[in-house]
Amino acid sequence: MIGGLPRQLLLALAACAAIGLADLREVGAGVRARDLGIHIGVLPTGPNNAITDVAGVRVGHVTLNRGSGLLVVGKGPVRTGVTAILPHADDVYLNQVFAAADVLNGNGEMTGAEWINERGLLEVPIVLTNTLSVGTAYDGVVAYMLKQDPGRVPLPVVAECYDGGLNDIAGRHVKEAHVIEAIEKASEGPVQEGSVGAGTGMRAYGYKAGIGTSSRRVSDEAGGWTVGVLVNANCGRRSELLVAGVPIGLELLKAESPTRDGSIIIVVATDAPLIPIQLRRLATRAGLGVARTGTVSRTSSGDLMIAFSTAHRISRQSALADTVTTLRDRVLNSLFQAVVECTEEAILNALVAAEDMEGRDGRFMPSLPEASLVDIMQRYGRLK
Repeated sequence: MIGGLPRQLLLALAACAAIGLADLREVGAGVRARDLGIHIGVLPTGPNNAITDVAGVRVGHVTLNRGSGLLVVGKGPVRTGVTAILPHADDVYLNQVFAAADVLNGNGEMTGAEWINERGLLEVPIVLTNTLSVGTAYDGVVAYMLKQDPGRVPLPVVAECYDGGLNDIAGRHVKEAHVIEAIEKASEGPVQEGSVGAGTGMRAYGYKAGIGTSSRRVSDEAGGWTVGVLVNANCGRRSELLVAGVPIGLELLKAESPTRDGSIIIVVATDAPLIPIQLRRLATRAGLGVARTGTVSRTSSGDLMIAFSTAHRISRQSALADTVTTLRDRVLNSLFQAVVECTEEAILNALVAAEDMEGRDGRFMPSLPEASLVDIMQRYGRLK
């Protein structure tokens, strides 16, 4: 018996659910952890359970997925892309928001992070892509900003993860036009997850992964706030994988899959009125969410976080002084919890949403086996 029901009945229900999940994939709907009955944490989610539940935040993807067979540098196969995150619909260069960045392990790149921490403001869209396309993405953000006003001198924020296991990364197939397209098509509402945008060629815990997102609502005597997280998950070894505390990786492990330790980029958004030092504390807590999925954050990892608040707009055209309000430290505890829960669930959503992929030289990266995942979670009594 599991949860008061015979195990055979639960397995039958899981089989029916698997059929429904297959139908969802056929019509292009995204499958997520909660579709499998897996709920992370205790705080309620926003309506889309996505970073875009923070009002005004927008996400755009450009996915480059073409070719098959042996690697020919410059031709493919191509498994990469661009993801852009905007804090609001207005011109962010003229309407900056408070922000801060942090590092769990620094074997990676997030351009502009030093200036964000020095000044405490985000003035550009955040762009994610692959390791060798950072320069092109940087140029793309500059080109986008100069389209708005040729007199600008922006410092782009571009963060990367390595996708060379599946992608012709040396071919540098991401172009400036792809970056501009991702920014310009960014929208509110549900966010595509898995093998899309910057997550196209990513894997985590020995399975196909990529983009994932989640959100939480918190409330207390100071008011109600939303926290949202988006990750590009490319981290961890199969034996390490934990799902809601269950050692899924060890349960599924037949042989350790050959894999790099990888990286993860975490973008945290909130509408809570926080100043930069508080946002840096928020970004730091995202590392706890990563740890809850099992990642060790080894020397070869690039685990980078950035957090911003949409509560205040700091105008470049304002007077000499700005007046802002901020939450007291005791209120931050619920926001810390929200970030941890969001990050953990976003990583899991990235794994669940991604499908099997064959990349360069016929290299195959399997998706997380959902039927086995559901079965194991049932045995541990962790489905809802």
